[in-house]
Amino acid sequence: MCQLLALSCAEPTDVSFSLTGFAARGGLTDHHVDGWGVAFYEDRACRVFVDEKPAYQSPVAAFLKSYPIKSRNVVAHIRKATQGGARVENCHPFMRELRGQQWVFAHNGDLRPLGEAEFGPYAPVGTTDSEAAFCFIMNRLHAYFAANTDANDDIDALFNVIEQATRTLNTFGIFNFVLSNGQAQFAYCSTRLSYVIRHWPFSSARLVDGDLSVDFAERGTPADRTAVIATTPLTDEVWTACQPGDLLMFRSGALLRRAHVAVPADVLATSKYALSEQSAVPA
Repeated sequence: MCQLLALSCAEPTDVSFSLTGFAARGGLTDHHVDGWGVAFYEDRACRVFVDEKPAYQSPVAAFLKSYPIKSRNVVAHIRKATQGGARVENCHPFMRELRGQQWVFAHNGDLRPLGEAEFGPYAPVGTTDSEAAFCFIMNRLHAYFAANTDANDDIDALFNVIEQATRTLNTFGIFNFVLSNGQAQFAYCSTRLSYVIRHWPFSSARLVDGDLSVDFAERGTPADRTAVIATTPLTDEVWTACQPGDLLMFRSGALLRRAHVAVPADVLATSKYALSEQSAVPA
């Protein structure tokens, strides 16, 4: 399975610490070597970097780990291919624009073909099940705004649309994902996802994938708050493990909303097999 990472921050935050630990999973401490990508929001704009090379060996990843990019919202992905080759067009996160917002999406799992495409302007560029699912969600959001022309971008309304889309898509297979529009982070746990919220007064943390630690108390302020969402914990902090079916919404480093979108029994049975197979592969 792939690896997901997302950050939601109250203030622009240097995310090189998290990226350093995360990138190690792309070929050093884990076997995800079919590409990687990261999206940084800076105000309303989003920078997306993707590479078909393993994250641990990628010159672009090395540059980003040392480049002091600060962001309030970040989505990153390390890929182990299940559908679609190791090519740039198949690397997550994927990005689309809707109503002047740039949405990014990354997926961990394996979905059966969705059948006839959802009506709307969004279609995949690559050949992954993940991008097809993202376009499904974006077409649902587009349809919502087309039917509610006076609607604003209220995040609770967006959450409701994403919740309904998730209820459809999670019947097709394992569907862990992170999704952002630069204002909020949406995350769904089909099999495995965890998060930690850092806030004042801060403490130190050590990466589990490398010999690096940071004392956040030395650089944090009372205004800072950061939520880190990942497939598995990146640090030795106390993380909260999501339950299968958890759909979460974070904003400015805080968990604002939660819903339960039940994972179908046949998908749960498949996911238990997939997780056992994953744990049998040496890191």
